[in-house]
Amino acid sequence: MENDFRQLINQIKSCTLCDPYLPEGANPVFQASPKARILIAGQAPGIRVHRSSIPFDDPSGERLRNWMGIESPIFYDPGKIAIIPMGFCYPGTGKSGDLPPRPECAKKWRQTLLERLPNIKLTLVIGQHAIAWHLGKSQQKSLTQTVQNWKAYGPEIMPLPHPSPRNNVWIKKNPWFSEEVLPALRKSVVALL
Repeated sequence: MENDFRQLINQIKSCTLCDPYLPEGANPVFQASPKARILIAGQAPGIRVHRSSIPFDDPSGERLRNWMGIESPIFYDPGKIAIIPMGFCYPGTGKSGDLPPRPECAKKWRQTLLERLPNIKLTLVIGQHAIAWHLGKSQQKSLTQTVQNWKAYGPEIMPLPHPSPRNNVWIKKNPWFSEEVLPALRKSVVALL
C-alpha cells in the first residue's frame, strides 16, 4: 500500500501532461501522505511557488498559516496536512493575476490521489475553482455567499477565499470573516492536530 502511494506521488511529480501550455514548464507542486488529517485544496501554484517547489511558499501561504493558527513545521508536515491544488503547476499570468488552474490535472490525478487519503477530517477549499470542484451544486451564487454559509458544509469542509494579498479589499469589506470564520477554523485545526 505504501509503495503504491509512493509510486503514485512519483508519477504525479514527473507528469508533463500540460507542459506545452505552461510558460515555465511542468513542475507539479503539492504534498500528501495517507496519514494527513487536513487537506488544503487550493487553486494552482504561483510563480514563486513554482520556482521554490514548496507549496504556499509566498505571502498567501503566510496568511493561510496565520488563518489556521499554525507554524511552518506543522504546515509542511505531510503526515498532518496534505496540500493538493486544483492544478499542480504554475499556469502563467493573465490580465488580472494568475491564470486559472489547467483542467488536465484534476481530471487525471485528483480523484485518484484523494482516494488514497483516508484520514482527512477537514478540507479547506480555497478559491472559486476548488469550491466549484469540491462543493459542486451546493455552492452559493458567489464566493462571498459560499464562505458566509460555511457552517452548511461543515464540519468536514470549510470554504475560504484565497489568502492572496489581492483579496485585502474583500477581507476588509467582510469583517464577519475574521470575526466568525477564522476562530472556527483555528479551533477545528487545533482539534485535528
